[in-house]
Amino acid sequence: MPGQWRPTPHAVCQHCLRTSRTGSNDRMVGMLITGFAAGMFQTNCYIVASGAGSDAVIIDPGQDAAPRVRELLAEHDLTPVAVLLTHGHLDHTWNAQELCDEYSIPAYIHTADRPMLADPAQGLGRALGPMLGDLSFREPEKVIDFVDGEPVDVAGLRFTVDLAPGHTQGSVLLGLDVDIEAPEAGSDGEPTTVPVCFSGDVLFAGSIGRTDLPGGSHEQLLESIAAKLLPLPDHTQVLPGHGPQTSIGAERATNPFLVDLPGTPTTKGRFGL
Repeated sequence: MPGQWRPTPHAVCQHCLRTSRTGSNDRMVGMLITGFAAGMFQTNCYIVASGAGSDAVIIDPGQDAAPRVRELLAEHDLTPVAVLLTHGHLDHTWNAQELCDEYSIPAYIHTADRPMLADPAQGLGRALGPMLGDLSFREPEKVIDFVDGEPVDVAGLRFTVDLAPGHTQGSVLLGLDVDIEAPEAGSDGEPTTVPVCFSGDVLFAGSIGRTDLPGGSHEQLLESIAAKLLPLPDHTQVLPGHGPQTSIGAERATNPFLVDLPGTPTTKGRFGL
């Protein structure tokens, strides 16, 4: 669920990524990544495919995401083959069962967060659990467990999977290499590769995930960010669970929650040396 983030308009370009290396929009070579914010928590849902008319994956279909997912699948002539869940909080999983069973596709989630699919109150705690009222949930017909460090090959794409606990114990980072045609690639148009990370609620633009819900740990979250995200190249594009696209370089340089973590610049105090 969202925590320490600033709600700003979500902007992920279809057929393009903003890269920190060029400061402009570089054209993706055949790849399609599109996204939108849905539900009361404005959770980012993404659709990823190798191109129009191909198989696709759906990432984090939260509350009220299903209608827009269907529209985008039809618009780009895509066939969904899997739902990937960055973690088990309800604002990221609300429509997973509906879409999985409608299209007869599996949902992927880490085993630590899997119980929340059928019992989302486990991730909300006593304070927020009652908000569900009489609503009932169940797992999709087919669920596959993410395994830390084991990539998932689906829809002709390879996603890396890195466990990054702290927001929840089963939060994962999903990595994907995207070929782009950038100006600096040369006049012959040779593609270059930009890493993309779907960060769920681990890292946001200018903030990090909340840690006050069951399974959360602020110290563990910072350790996960230091170990799994900050070693990534600066031009790695981060597509978070809430808010706008960012990059590892931007967060390394400006995110106030990452100050003094290994891999971030050391800054002098306001006064003195």
